[in-house]
Amino acid sequence: MIRVLLADDQALVRGALAALLDLEPDIEVVAQVGRGDEVVEAVRRTSPHVCLLDIEMPGLDGIAAVEALRAAGLGVRSLMVTTFGRPGYLRRAMDAGASGFVVKDTPAPELAEAVRRVHAGLRVVDPALATASLTGGPNPLTDRERDVLREALDGATVQRIAGRLYLSPGTVRNYLSSAICKTGATTRVEAARAAEDDGWL
Repeated sequence: MIRVLLADDQALVRGALAALLDLEPDIEVVAQVGRGDEVVEAVRRTSPHVCLLDIEMPGLDGIAAVEALRAAGLGVRSLMVTTFGRPGYLRRAMDAGASGFVVKDTPAPELAEAVRRVHAGLRVVDPALATASLTGGPNPLTDRERDVLREALDGATVQRIAGRLYLSPGTVRNYLSSAICKTGATTRVEAARAAEDDGWL
């Protein structure tokens, strides 16, 4: 049996995935969690072979949870199953150590097959996402530009961003200016939203 852990903050989605996967004769869902920061402990407790992880979760996002699993050396494979089919997310997930990336509207038989392939040590990537990722290029933002844009998402002022990140207002303006150029936006909020849409944040 392939032992699976599900991590998704939406209980209904998590339950539906569990029900679908439990119909497969060779797959058993051994744990479900609703937060990214619960993943490592749940893996230690239940010893799954494959973790299915959403990206947007409280505590830790799914990509950070994959990094935490790798750092803990638990030997479990990770498959991202997300609503957000963004090329930037795909690149970040694979860089973090995920073995696969599929979107939630993947048909149930294909999802089960993705679990089997990841368990077998293969990589599984949604074909449309793989194409978009190759044509879209890498994330052009530096870590600090990403930090500043995250803070700008809610329309925060330069002064407020500077205070939150312990930077000078001039430094924040420089990072914002660079990020605006790289995203082709005209304002910091537009740049933040464009970066988020591309999965760069």
